[in-house]
Amino acid sequence: MLTETLQRIADSRGGVLGVEPRLVIEPDESWTPVAELLREPYELLGRLVDDTAARWNAPRHVGAALFWKTYSYWHTLPMALGWALDGRVPIMRLADTWFKVSGAGVTLAATHVSWDAGAAAISRALEESQRPLVEAIGVLAKVGERTLWGSTAEAIAHPLTSIVPGDYMRLLHELGRPVDGLIEPVGDDYFRRTCCLWITLPDVEPCGSCCVLRPPGPRSA
Repeated sequence: MLTETLQRIADSRGGVLGVEPRLVIEPDESWTPVAELLREPYELLGRLVDDTAARWNAPRHVGAALFWKTYSYWHTLPMALGWALDGRVPIMRLADTWFKVSGAGVTLAATHVSWDAGAAAISRALEESQRPLVEAIGVLAKVGERTLWGSTAEAIAHPLTSIVPGDYMRLLHELGRPVDGLIEPVGDDYFRRTCCLWITLPDVEPCGSCCVLRPPGPRSA
């Protein structure tokens, strides 16, 4: 069910998708192991961050936050959709995950995917496959972890409001820290409680979920 949904999304986007719809690949020379991003002194990760910064004429820390916003979205999307569709969650372990630069920013796939169920499986996957990258980006570009995890939290909320209906707040609560508490529902919409830093660029409109657009809460008595 999940791979069919991903294929429909890819077809609707002209084939531009940040995750291979089948999830599993036999990588050729166009693919690079994600583990290479964690090889100190983070030269490859630094090039991707700098390329993102150059694309938007942004400072390096903003480029890092925007790169992570893209990467975390495509890594998280299949797990969120699987949870909402039928409860089967695809796990792409860090050691098995590959990436390539694409029209979607990056495209991810794995040489092996295991299937699990429930929020606990997603939580373990975030710890195993995203936390090392969050920490490396923090070292490389001095971006706060809360800012970066906010993008992962939005990668839970967005597909469950725009692609497959799902109780994203329940999932975030079950996932717990570091993503719980970073998204606030307001009516049929949601807002981030952290900024992805896009708004810091000159002459841009804020994202629809930007924390600067969040309505003020009730005043304390």
